Amino acid sequence: MFSSTDRNQDEPLSREERQQHARATTRRAILDAALSLFVSDGYAQVSIRNIAAKVEYSPGAIYSYFKSKDEIFFALAEEGFRLLGASQLQQTPSDNPLDDIRAAAWRFYEFSKVQPQYFALVFLDRRVPRIGREYERFAFMSDLKSRLLAQMQRCIDEGIFPSTVDADVALRLIWAPILGIAALRLSERLRPEDADDLILDAIDTTIAGLQAGAPTHARRLPPFGPASHSSVVHTS
Repeated sequence: MFSSTDRNQDEPLSREERQQHARATTRRAILDAALSLFVSDGYAQVSIRNIAAKVEYSPGAIYSYFKSKDEIFFALAEEGFRLLGASQLQQTPSDNPLDDIRAAAWRFYEFSKVQPQYFALVFLDRRVPRIGREYERFAFMSDLKSRLLAQMQRCIDEGIFPSTVDADVALRLIWAPILGIAALRLSERLRPEDADDLILDAIDTTIAGLQAGAPTHARRLPPFGPASHSSVVHTS
């Protein structure tokens, strides 16, 4: 049963609601324009004036929504990472932690295909601001990393990987070739079907090396926090 406060779909919006809608629409247009420019021209080459010209607003109007170009980037990065997190967290853990690792790795690659602009901005552009500057805003990424590390640790605890394997290092070993192959695909240096096959090979080869106890030289990264950065997060 509907309450008396429920709006009839044909009832016109109030002035305040129209203003809120208009502001949200403009904010979205600014973000979409900025994302397109950041990816096509590079973050460092884009100015507020460039963004304003693309949406046909004055630079002053842009500043009424975002205090700086960095603030626009952080808004876009948060959107991108939340999309990535949603794709990773939608899968419940199975009885086979190794299958979970393979699935998580493939979903990371799929993110680069489904959301290529967000992927390119947050993982490939080395000139973007450091995420650690806005740690509290991106604290949810530590939950994602904790889940991925827990999956890797299960593989170690259950003897799938040797006890000498460090979960943090192992996770980065699996993620690193995915970043590289995805970058080659996005830059059209690999055909899509070749990239897909290479990703599967890279995942399987890395897992085989971990299972064989291949020596690693990398060290565990510090926890994600104000003075450090998650291995899942690109920070130039």
